[in-house]
Amino acid sequence: MRSTGFRRTFVALSVCSLALAASACGSEDDSASGKTRITVNCEPPKSAKVDRGFFEQDIAAFEKKNADIDVVAHDAFPCQDPKTFDAKLAGGQMEDVFYTYFTDVKHVVDTGQAADLTSYVKELKSYDTVQQQLRDIYTVDGKIYGIPRTGYSMGLIYNKQLFQKAGLDPEKPPATWEEVRADAKKIAALGNGTVGYADYSAQNQGGWHFTAELYSQGGDVVSTDGKKATIDTPEGHAVLQNLHDMRWTDNSMGSKQLLVINDVQQLMGSGKLGMYLSAPDNIPILVKEKGGNYNDLAIAPMPGGKGTLIGGDGYMFNKKDTPAQIRAGLKWLDHMFLTPGKGFLGDYARAKKNNAPVGLPEPRLFTGAADAKDQEAKKANANVPVENYQSFLDGNHSLQLKIEPPNAQQIYSVLDGAVSAVLTKKDADIDQLLKDASGKIDNILVRS
Repeated sequence: MRSTGFRRTFVALSVCSLALAASACGSEDDSASGKTRITVNCEPPKSAKVDRGFFEQDIAAFEKKNADIDVVAHDAFPCQDPKTFDAKLAGGQMEDVFYTYFTDVKHVVDTGQAADLTSYVKELKSYDTVQQQLRDIYTVDGKIYGIPRTGYSMGLIYNKQLFQKAGLDPEKPPATWEEVRADAKKIAALGNGTVGYADYSAQNQGGWHFTAELYSQGGDVVSTDGKKATIDTPEGHAVLQNLHDMRWTDNSMGSKQLLVINDVQQLMGSGKLGMYLSAPDNIPILVKEKGGNYNDLAIAPMPGGKGTLIGGDGYMFNKKDTPAQIRAGLKWLDHMFLTPGKGFLGDYARAKKNNAPVGLPEPRLFTGAADAKDQEAKKANANVPVENYQSFLDGNHSLQLKIEPPNAQQIYSVLDGAVSAVLTKKDADIDQLLKDASGKIDNILVRS
């Protein structure tokens, strides 16, 4: 799953507009006019005025620089809707250059809807500067099918002000789940509706967080060969037991459950929540949309010290694309996303000028000189309290970075049931929940 969406100001990502639903989203290569036409998605919606303006400016600059290329951007919400993605994919309805989560890659390739970019990536100037582990995600059976754009890793967002009020040191966030439980109990004791720790448990988001928490304990959801569930383990039991005990023994998670991301963000933004798991890109949402304050919000590495969940996104190309469209699309990606210090995600000076946050601790996309240039531009334009994120950056170096499991959304749906059960039923049978969930995940893996 994607943590929030764009790095800066808005959650929204997009799909083909509804007006195009009856026809292919991809475009014909308009060579008769002397131009190569490409359709692309993930343009921010009009309601996200700042990001929309940035996107349009960058496309206009690209077309001015490349007079032989015409870029047609599609917007909607969200960029990739699980309810329509597979149908669009099977029907050949994708844009010429289309957005994907990291977890989509093998599925898209298996459906035969992705263009093989292997012979073209040498024309992508930035390709060799991108982190190898991110490039590997879009490589299947030795062939390259996509280009990574952003990444995220999970950590623990916490309210420094509530830590201080509860007698805790805001510069020493909890590093273990035992410490999370103890700190959450002290924060909840402040009363007045204050919640120590909150977690998701619906709309597949509970399963997503169960996975992250399992990684933090050193466990895994699926075996290395991808054939069997591996949640019915001491590590899986520890995840559910910890949630159960915080909810029912400590009363530190509040009485309202079956929460999703918006519920938890609202709690944190209102100053009523001590901690929750998230990626750094939640922080601007908490400030700009939920009433939070940058100075109060900090992020620490994933408790447990063994691993953290990483995810992200990138672009793949429609199998119907002509060679000219593939080359045009790669040029567009270089311009929009993959030039350090420039483009939609990298123009930090422009972002700062428009009061968009600069300096959040996103995982580094680039390596070497490109990374140094990107970090230098970010540091020069930082407008958020970067010291609040240093422990997250330092701690991530010692964690195993693990991508989401195969068939992630189906598996998360199963795990939602286990997480919601322990948070809504005091007498929930954890052993039985894990056994039942394992069987259901095994069936998903057999069918995939």
